[in-house]
Amino acid sequence: HIIALHQVGSNNPDGIDIKANKDTQGIPKDGIPFHPFYTVKDIFGLAVFLFLFAAVVFYAPEMGGFFLEKENFIPADPLKTPEHIVPVWYFTPFYAILRAIPSYAGSAFPGVLAMGAAVAILFLLPWLDKGIVRSIRYRGNLYRSALSLFVISFIALGVLGTLPATDTYVILARIFTCFYFAFFLLMPWYTRLDKTKPEPQRVT
Repeated sequence: HIIALHQVGSNNPDGIDIKANKDTQGIPKDGIPFHPFYTVKDIFGLAVFLFLFAAVVFYAPEMGGFFLEKENFIPADPLKTPEHIVPVWYFTPFYAILRAIPSYAGSAFPGVLAMGAAVAILFLLPWLDKGIVRSIRYRGNLYRSALSLFVISFIALGVLGTLPATDTYVILARIFTCFYFAFFLLMPWYTRLDKTKPEPQRVT
């Protein structure tokens, strides 16, 4: 991270390339030194993370069954399989996508393929986004609406992944799976057609 930061510089909330506006010495006018600004920011972020991490470890390690699953506290019985096994919380959206895809010839491979694609497509985001501005401050309503639907779909898939695979929940998971993939697959078009606000020349 530090090597990449040294090479290309840090981003900013406006998404402006600060190297385009330099002073007589060739230093970006809107640039700030790495220390103390970035070191203090990162130390503060690390402190907040350690505080939350310690709170979970010492006071709520189970976190209602989302961090340590309730099945882990049931004595093993080789003659009885739990009716519903929930994955760890950060896998539940992709687990819901896995269950939403119908099996083909008795094989769950299409669901596994869709789950893998749901993760792999995240790495294609820089090439799918054809927007001319980086910051969401200057994005249009089309992109904001698509992003809102994506967030709602991702959260809904996470909730559905923790619930039993009933017919109703599977149908809902299929609907939200379509929204999930539509956000990425349609991105080259709606980001190109979206009306953006004018971007400032300097960091505001």
